[in-house]
Amino acid sequence: MEGINAKYVSQKISKTRWRPVSSSSLQQPDIFATGSWDNEDNKISIWSIGENGISSMDDEFEGDPQLVCEHKHNGDVLDLQFLDQDRIVTASSTGAVIIFRHHHNSQTLSVSQLWERAHHYPCDNAPCTGIVCNSPEIVTVGEDGRIILFRADQEGVLRTIENADSSTIHAVTFLRTTEILTVNSIGQLKIWDFRQQGNEPSQILSLTGDRVPLHCVDRHPNQQHIVATGGQDGMLCIWDVRQGNMPFSLMEAHSAEMWEVHFHPSNPDHLFSCSEDGSLLHWETSSNSDTPSFLQGGRNTSIVSRSALAPAGGNQSLISSWLTGDSSKGRLETTHMLPSQTLSVNSLDVLGQCL
Repeated sequence: MEGINAKYVSQKISKTRWRPVSSSSLQQPDIFATGSWDNEDNKISIWSIGENGISSMDDEFEGDPQLVCEHKHNGDVLDLQFLDQDRIVTASSTGAVIIFRHHHNSQTLSVSQLWERAHHYPCDNAPCTGIVCNSPEIVTVGEDGRIILFRADQEGVLRTIENADSSTIHAVTFLRTTEILTVNSIGQLKIWDFRQQGNEPSQILSLTGDRVPLHCVDRHPNQQHIVATGGQDGMLCIWDVRQGNMPFSLMEAHSAEMWEVHFHPSNPDHLFSCSEDGSLLHWETSSNSDTPSFLQGGRNTSIVSRSALAPAGGNQSLISSWLTGDSSKGRLETTHMLPSQTLSVNSLDVLGQCL
């Protein structure tokens, strides 16, 4: 990993996300947002790594990320997603769901929409734990076991699935435009289809035996039936939601909770995970692929893992390298990306050549 830049900020950061770049442009990401937690005053902040917000391909990052603007945030930021170039949605520990607008001309942030107690218990607030956006739709999940569907620019709530879960739902991702997948604190993945009227999931997958809480989930960018999850035991699980209700493979990844897992959006043979144990791991499935330049180097503590239970993939014409049953092909290279591992790595995001 070349060009690591470390910056100290005087707040605890819970989440970080790159602002999306248009897929047509070859521009590298240059703006990211962060949210804080467990501070007297929490805030959401926008940072720039480009010189005056412009970075060119051959430009090495020079200097620190610069703070562009920030705004007070009520409660801890438990999740944060860009809805589009200008709007950021946050999940608050107060149960609120908030849309902030970034005004590029004045470089300010303002609250453009607020659903105050979206997640709640009868007499108390329930933290909103996760968000996924597919503009203009926003789906949130919470400690109250609710799933809520919003539409940006509409005041009310489009749909609530009450009692979707008797336990805390920790994270959510879209599988298709009408289908979402949630993970909960008793080790279950549940698939929900918004075309169905009821409050029942269309499918439930789980790890047999231990009900290990799952904290994070990400869907493969090109093959929506493949998802990666991570949880309290630090294991990385790859699932094929079409095949039965067991994970396709299990890898020992971290020695403590895995907080986030992300496929690279345009190079999905690469996956990244971060943990309470202070490590940031880069996983690569294919042994001889051209590694993007930003991933070369790093500490070569490569571990080779094999699929725990790897049935031969069906005869799909395009079998993802995450699902190759042949163990020689299904090898994983794992690289530690941080020089030292002390404090928890709470969040990561990867886009283009920037992590």
